[in-house]
Amino acid sequence: MYLGIDLGTSAVKVIVIDDNGQLLAQQSAALSVQNPQPLFSEQDPHQWWQATDQAIRALSDKVELGAVDGIGLSGQMHGATLLDSSGNVLRPAILWNDGRSALQCRQLEAEVPDSRIRTGNLMMPGFTASKLLWVRQHEPEIFKQVAKVLLPKDYLRYKMTGQFASDMSDAAGTMWLNLKNRDWDDTLLAATGLTREQMPKLYEGPEVTGTLREEIAKAWGMKAVPVVAGGGDNAAGALGVGITKPGQAMLSLGTSGVYFAVTDGVYSNPEAALHSFCHALPNRWHLMSVILSAASCLDWVAKITHYSDVATMLGELEQSSPESQQVVFLPYLSGERTPHNNPNATGVFFGLTHQTDRLSLVQAVLEGVSFAMADGIEAMHESGYQSDEITLIGGGAKSAYWRQLLADVLNLPLTYRAGGDIGPALGAARLAMLGCKAGASLDKCCPKPELLATYTPNLSHHQQLNERRKTFKALYPAVKELF
Repeated sequence: MYLGIDLGTSAVKVIVIDDNGQLLAQQSAALSVQNPQPLFSEQDPHQWWQATDQAIRALSDKVELGAVDGIGLSGQMHGATLLDSSGNVLRPAILWNDGRSALQCRQLEAEVPDSRIRTGNLMMPGFTASKLLWVRQHEPEIFKQVAKVLLPKDYLRYKMTGQFASDMSDAAGTMWLNLKNRDWDDTLLAATGLTREQMPKLYEGPEVTGTLREEIAKAWGMKAVPVVAGGGDNAAGALGVGITKPGQAMLSLGTSGVYFAVTDGVYSNPEAALHSFCHALPNRWHLMSVILSAASCLDWVAKITHYSDVATMLGELEQSSPESQQVVFLPYLSGERTPHNNPNATGVFFGLTHQTDRLSLVQAVLEGVSFAMADGIEAMHESGYQSDEITLIGGGAKSAYWRQLLADVLNLPLTYRAGGDIGPALGAARLAMLGCKAGASLDKCCPKPELLATYTPNLSHHQQLNERRKTFKALYPAVKELF
C-alpha cells in the first residue's frame, strides 16, 4: 500500500491506495489562512504539521498503516517557509496567493534581465523568489537567520524525515530554477541574497528522498518507509488523473483555477503570464495558466447570499437557472495571474438592476470564473500549444452543472473521471508506488481513472455565453486603472 499526502490551502488530505492503485481510505483536516494586511496571505507551518498528524492518525482507524510501503507528498506551490539553523520556523509562511511583492518582482527582473529565459516565466508576486526579497528588505533580522527555504510540502518532508529536499515541479515555481537544466540557478538566487546551500536538494518526483523517522513511524503505526520527492499540487493532480504525456491536459477547479498541459520540452509565453514548469516526471514539462480565485469564489458568493453551503446553492441554481442573465462578474478576489498579472485586481459585479436576485449573482460568479479560465486557455493556444483531451478535476468539478457550463463557455469537449476530487493526493501516492515498487512502470502506476462523463458543448448556449464574455473581456481594461 502507498500513502499520499496533499497539503492544500484549506485542508490536508491523506489517502491510501493498494498495490493495484485502488483507493482504500481517505481523511482530511482543515487549515486556516491569515490575512493580516491587504494583499497578505499567510499560514502557520506548525498548523500544517498538526493537521497532517491529525489526519494520518484518523486514517489509521480506517486502514492498517503498518502495511504501507511508501509515502508521496504533494502540496500548494510557491509558499515561502523559512527555517533557521536549528530547523525552527522563523515567521508565518507567505502563500501562493500573497500579493505583497509586486515591487520586488520588478526589481528582480531588472537585476536579472534574462530571468524569463532562465525560468520560462514572468516574475510574479505569487512566486517564491520575490517573497524572499521582500523579507530581505522589510524583515532584515529574520532574513539574516534564514538557513533553509522550503516549499510547504517540503516542510512536512523535513518533519517526517529530517531531510531538506524538493522535486522539480514544485521547485520550478520558485523562480530560482533553471527550467531547461532542471537545477538551481545561482544568478537568480544571488539576486535575492541567497545561495544554493540554503535550498533543498533537488530530485525527480518518483525518487526517494529519505525514510520516515523512527519516532514518527511509531506514532503513526507505520514502518520506517521511503518518502519520495512527490510534486507540486498541479503536477501531482495531473498524475492522479493520468495526465502524463504530451497532448494531455486538465482543468482543475480548486481554490485557484488551473489549465495544465503536458509537454516534452520547454514552451513558454511569459508575456501572457502563462507558466512553464517541470512536470513531476523526468524529461517532462508542462504549460499552465492560473487564475487565483476559482472554487473559492463559490464559497464567497454562498456566504454573502446566505446559502448554508455551496452544494445547496448550486442545486438550487440548477433547478432554476436565470433565463435572461445580464450580470457579469470579474472573479479577481485575490488579484489575478493569467493573463493580467495584476495582484491589485479586484472582483467586480457589473449589470445589476432591481431585478437581480441572489441566483443571478451565483450564475454570474460561475460564468465569470469560466470566462477567466477561457482567457488562460486562449493564452496557451496563442503560444502554439493545443491539447488533444481535457479532463476536469478539483472540488469545483463535482458540479455537473458547472462542468457543462465550462464546456459551453470553452466550446470544447471535456471529460470527467473518477478520483478527480482527490487528484493531488492520488498523484502523490502514485509517485510513491512508482518510486518504491520493484518493476513499476508509468503506464501501470498512473493510468487514466474510470471515465464518468463526457461533456459536449451546446452551440446555442456557447453563442449566448460568448456575448456576455465580450462584456467580460471589455470590463477589465475599462476598470483596471481604478484598482
